[in-house]
Amino acid sequence: EDSPARWRGGSGHLPLLLSRRCPQRTREAGGAGGGTDGRTDGMFVLGLPYAILHGGYLGLFLIIFAAVVCCYTGKILIACLYEENEDGEIVRVRDSYVDIANACCAPRFPTLGGRIVNVAQIIELVMTCILYVVVSGNLMYNSFPNLPVSQKSWSIIATAVLLPCAFLKNLKAVSKFSLLCTLAHFVINILVIAYCLSRARDWAWDKVKFYIDVKKFPISIGIIVFSYTSQIFLPSLEGNMQNPKEFHCMMNWTHIAACILKGLFALVAYLTWADETKEVITDNLPSTIRAVVNIFLVAKALLSYPLPFFAAVEVLERSLFQDGNRAFFPNCYGGDGRLKSWGLTLRCALVVFTLLMAIYVPHFALLMGLTGSLTGAGLCFLLPSLFHLKLLWRKLLWHHVFFDVAIFVIGGICSVSGFIHSLEGLIEAFRTNAED
Repeated sequence: EDSPARWRGGSGHLPLLLSRRCPQRTREAGGAGGGTDGRTDGMFVLGLPYAILHGGYLGLFLIIFAAVVCCYTGKILIACLYEENEDGEIVRVRDSYVDIANACCAPRFPTLGGRIVNVAQIIELVMTCILYVVVSGNLMYNSFPNLPVSQKSWSIIATAVLLPCAFLKNLKAVSKFSLLCTLAHFVINILVIAYCLSRARDWAWDKVKFYIDVKKFPISIGIIVFSYTSQIFLPSLEGNMQNPKEFHCMMNWTHIAACILKGLFALVAYLTWADETKEVITDNLPSTIRAVVNIFLVAKALLSYPLPFFAAVEVLERSLFQDGNRAFFPNCYGGDGRLKSWGLTLRCALVVFTLLMAIYVPHFALLMGLTGSLTGAGLCFLLPSLFHLKLLWRKLLWHHVFFDVAIFVIGGICSVSGFIHSLEGLIEAFRTNAED
């Protein structure tokens, strides 16, 4: 809690959960970073049934495939942190994703790789913040449809509540809610599954397709990938484990558990509502249950927002204002360590920016698919395999080379396809809203 920077860029709640799922414990389990959190973040599991709607059984296969690939790329990313010294011992010579990226671009462009990773990380973190505002407005609007308040107005109200995030100095206070939020979401997921099981006799097995919607399925790929993104924080997590040798064990079991839980949740929810499945699955619940569940989800979204917001601010401040002689702008902190007024204004502007994006692009699944295709695939599939080939080429066996190249090619195709189709969907949705 005292050192949030240790978890910068990672999932909001996963470090706490991971430290409890394997025999080892982390030395510092109180930190909380940013991302998507997506993934790995329980909030975005709500979009998985929508992915099954457009992908059918292939969508279920992709949930499994993405877990296997993300587990593998997480392991090879950590392998890039180590090198063999003169005595033949394997030692850790790098500390972060940025260090790995810079090592790959050295000596010609020693900082280029780190800047690319930072840009991808900022995009993912800011998009996660936008998604929290979007889902808050969406859930409140669908919980109280009879009130004369639009989804955009609910988003504005949510942002007004979130504005104090601009004054955050550290995540010590906020991180105390991290585990509580996660436990609350597990309870909500159980309630949704319990309702679905109560309607098991009406499950529409015949609606699960073996064919795919060619235009919309790439969006499903982005949604699934975004729900697994966690590579950014893995170097910090592995570095803080009491026994780093058990990192592979932790990766195996957590991805197996995530794969089973996400697959079952997505399938059971889709079987219950079939073609009526909505972008956020709780919108399908009966009005009485939906209002209660959605209020808890909104509370969780609002409590989760500060984590990726603070991580994004930290990366921006470190890259643009505190990078020594390479900083683009003057330091935003005074000599006494206090944030300058113009620095606070920029933080407020970032909060307002997430609101404006949520107002003009209020489409949860499409935004999630776009982010997963743009940064999720890059950080989880493309860059780890590329870095692994570059740094450890001489020591790799033929099957490692094959896996890395295959992941890079398949990940690249899925990323480009998902990005294009998500962007087309957003443009179409924007045009429709403009006409309305």
